[in-house]
Amino acid sequence: MSFNTNYGLVAGITVIGTLALIHNAERGHLYYFAYGALLNRKLMLSVAPQAKPRQSVTLAHYRLVFSGWSRQSHGGLATLKSFRGERVKGGLYDIDEASLRKIEQYLDAPRTFVQLKVMVNTESGESFEATTHVRARAEEESKPAPEYLALIQQGYRDWDLL
Repeated sequence: MSFNTNYGLVAGITVIGTLALIHNAERGHLYYFAYGALLNRKLMLSVAPQAKPRQSVTLAHYRLVFSGWSRQSHGGLATLKSFRGERVKGGLYDIDEASLRKIEQYLDAPRTFVQLKVMVNTESGESFEATTHVRARAEEESKPAPEYLALIQQGYRDWDLL
């Protein structure tokens, strides 16, 4: 896993992923797989204060790309692109339905981001079916703003993924 060095991120780390939701009916809670900006624990806490960090997980066969243009971040936004053999590391949060609604409001879902079911895995090999958010429309890849990249990099440090 390596950050896309075309954007000046840390070599050897590829950021892939935005968010993923895992529902565990037996225990009655949701898990949220975060990549991109919401991997940053400080940002997640401001968006969904009830979200509890759990553990790091990996999403197989996807790559992080930046696409479109955000007026708020002044550049491309992180999203997932199916890519055989690639992996995305991210953080798993324990959330409730109210937190999910807050996250979707932050992401401007479903207008800007939509949910996608994926499988994520822990280092020990445990698998979870999850829902993640990806860009609603396929857009041309674009360069993210330096501040946005710094937010994502801090998220990887928050989860000890660098």
